[in-house]
Amino acid sequence: MGVRLLVVEDDPTIAGPLCTGLTREGFAVDHVDTGSAALSADDVDLVLLDLGLPDLDGRAVCRELRARSAVPIIVVSARGEEIDRVTLLELGADDYVVKPFGFRELVARIGAVLRRVSDGRQPVDQQAVIVGDVRIDPRARKVTVAGEAVALTPKEFDLLAYLAADLGAVRTREEIIRDVWDENWWGSTKTLDVHVASVRKKIGPGLIETVRGVGFSLVSPDET
Repeated sequence: MGVRLLVVEDDPTIAGPLCTGLTREGFAVDHVDTGSAALSADDVDLVLLDLGLPDLDGRAVCRELRARSAVPIIVVSARGEEIDRVTLLELGADDYVVKPFGFRELVARIGAVLRRVSDGRQPVDQQAVIVGDVRIDPRARKVTVAGEAVALTPKEFDLLAYLAADLGAVRTREEIIRDVWDENWWGSTKTLDVHVASVRKKIGPGLIETVRGVGFSLVSPDET
């Protein structure tokens, strides 16, 4: 498959069989057992991150990984931790699984996240879009505000680029979930609200308009 995974797991009874199984599935697998090692690891295509690490808070590791790059992150949590999906999305995670998890389910989740990220890297319109001080470059997957780079998660960028592709058009919630996430998306549509709120914080208020009962639109400052 040519896909390299980083497994961040400190329990050897889980890490050993997991890495072996993923290798048999055709993945190249790197394994570390601490948060600090995860933050210093080489670049990979996806990170499988356990939150219960011995040295650092797994949530902090997730935030730092996301701040550094757009690498997809699947968080692994124990049942007793009561991790909320929305909280994980706010941290920058792309998905999560709960221990104990089925191996086939995990492989399916990895494939789904990789497909979503891959699809998001192929926008129809490759031209940069400028909205006020915000510049959205689909080709480089970069966003700047007043010339300063802004770190967006992969899905935050996909959402912003989707709205920017038809500036001023109102996209319904159903359209956005279908086209930016997946037509078979299993999660709550509150995910969309979380992402919109996060993007607004990063690019500034007023550019993403809420059309009550319909959806969202990206508008120029002089139209707000």
